[in-house]
Amino acid sequence: MDVRKAVIPAAGLGTRQLPTSKAVPKELLPLIDRPLLHYIVEEALDAGLSQMVIVTSQGKDAMANYFDPAPQYEELLERRGETSLATAMRRVREEAEFIFVRQHQQLGLGHAVYTARNAVGDEPFAVMLPDDVIGGGEAPAIGELLDTATAHDASVIAVEQVPPERISSYGVVAPGEADGDAIRVLGMVEKPPAAEAPSDLGIVGRYVLTPELFGAMERVTPGAGGELQLTDGIALLLEEQPVYARRFTGTRYDAGNPMGMLRASVSLALRRSDIGPAFRAWLQDELAQG
Repeated sequence: MDVRKAVIPAAGLGTRQLPTSKAVPKELLPLIDRPLLHYIVEEALDAGLSQMVIVTSQGKDAMANYFDPAPQYEELLERRGETSLATAMRRVREEAEFIFVRQHQQLGLGHAVYTARNAVGDEPFAVMLPDDVIGGGEAPAIGELLDTATAHDASVIAVEQVPPERISSYGVVAPGEADGDAIRVLGMVEKPPAAEAPSDLGIVGRYVLTPELFGAMERVTPGAGGELQLTDGIALLLEEQPVYARRFTGTRYDAGNPMGMLRASVSLALRRSDIGPAFRAWLQDELAQG
């Protein structure tokens, strides 16, 4: 399976990050020294994806501006000795191709993905949600899904084990037979009560999907608020072709809310060679003072 494009839904209002998101798109909120969206693009590039289809909305032009060439800033960082940050800026500018698609109404994740259909065309594609930052894995999370998609020539969704008290916030898969890292998906339930959930495997923000998903989305019945759920489209896709689930090896942080952003910041900072040691020492001292 040859996948080149990553669809990145980024049209939402970011209400969980208010009041900051009133002025700054949540996808551009800083995680240490670069915005959330930058991490998602880096993960896609690390997995061999080169075309980023970003679904945006009115008032979010700053996302396109962020990826515009800015050699003057790269040169300034180089002169300051901050070469790693300059390299990170240069990489997303030089290695990634960006396509911006407007979603004029926020009618759910399924609708956002469907909005990208003309940009994707008749080829398999990845979907990567900016709220979900995944680090510390054996490989990029989307790359692990791509390996499974290629091995089985089928769509793959990322899952993780979810405690019972949180299961009602997730789409949940009904798992079938496992084949190595791949789990055959028999069905899906959107946000079930814990007692009715078919498993403890919640769907998180990484997908590799075949282009037939767009045809399935055309048959989805809108739910509350007229929203189209991506899980409903994948459930219809299951009637035509196999779909698999895969657990990724990294740790996911829900950076769409302040606590998740804080956790992601601390964890990623501790792992970085440039700031990790000094930050760890300061954090230990801060905790010791109570």
